[in-house]
Amino acid sequence: MTDRRSVLAGIGLAAAAGFIPATAFARDRARPARLRLGDTVGLIAPASAVSAEQVEFAQNNIRGMGLVPKIGRHVRAVHGYLAGTDAQRAGDINEMFADPQIRAVFSISGGWGCARLLSLIDWEIIRSNPKLLIGYSDITALHCAFAARAGFATIHAPNAANTWQASSWNNLWWMAFAGIKPLLGGTEEEEQSGRIGRTIQGGKAVGRLIGGNLTVVSTLMGTPWLPDMQGAILFLEDVNEAPYRVDRMLQQLSLSGILGSLGGVVFGQCSRCNKPTHEGVELGFGLDEIVDHHFGPLGIPAFTGANIGHVRNQLSVPVGATVKLDADARTIRLAEALVA
Repeated sequence: MTDRRSVLAGIGLAAAAGFIPATAFARDRARPARLRLGDTVGLIAPASAVSAEQVEFAQNNIRGMGLVPKIGRHVRAVHGYLAGTDAQRAGDINEMFADPQIRAVFSISGGWGCARLLSLIDWEIIRSNPKLLIGYSDITALHCAFAARAGFATIHAPNAANTWQASSWNNLWWMAFAGIKPLLGGTEEEEQSGRIGRTIQGGKAVGRLIGGNLTVVSTLMGTPWLPDMQGAILFLEDVNEAPYRVDRMLQQLSLSGILGSLGGVVFGQCSRCNKPTHEGVELGFGLDEIVDHHFGPLGIPAFTGANIGHVRNQLSVPVGATVKLDADARTIRLAEALVA
């Protein structure tokens, strides 16, 4: 029989409905059923086209978790740079959530394309069938939309075609299978990952954890697909963005009033977001300077360096769930169970 230890070895070691404010679910939020070994889960490609190798790798990862993969009808479709037309990709999401045999839905990969689906998803089907949605990067668009309209939490974690490391899997296990409230981050995790965080402003806060990829979050600004951010704990990550672009997107969040409404901030990894150089000399502001400029004056608990993003050993974190943030210890703790 597959147990947690053997599962861990098998993974990394081998028409839109009306808008419902996020606050409507604050008191009595729906919760997906917890995952159990042997459950069938859906595999979707909601963004960029995926290769046959990615599909096979994703299926093997799912089997290594002790789960049974079911491929979305249009996963292998190609439409330009997308995994099928918008209608096909949205249709796969709707079908997976309507299918009573499917207990959770994993994205195979990210890229670009999820934002194109938001008005095509049947939100009544989603709300009526709470299931864990798991993925990251461009999947941020779905995470944020689910937080705004579905009323249950999702999980920002590696996509199914990524190589799952121990820390990613451990957090997923505790949240999705065991149903307990794990402590995420902290100095022990920093030492294991080799990425040391930094407290920008000390203190503690409690709020809904919302966010994901900075580029995608900024894309959703001014739309009904970004949930109510009042008092939220915002977490961000990105990849291959020059510091000035990070500055520009954070400035957009500031000018919109979002940063001023937050209860706390977790800035994860911005991989390959280095200063430009000229003849070996670094030019302009570095990432730390930009982060301090935008988050320091807010006077709310904030830290940077969380192992969230396009990195190995990334933390799996809940989106839309209430968490307790400790910026001094650089930890996030679930304040509620993610699953029933």
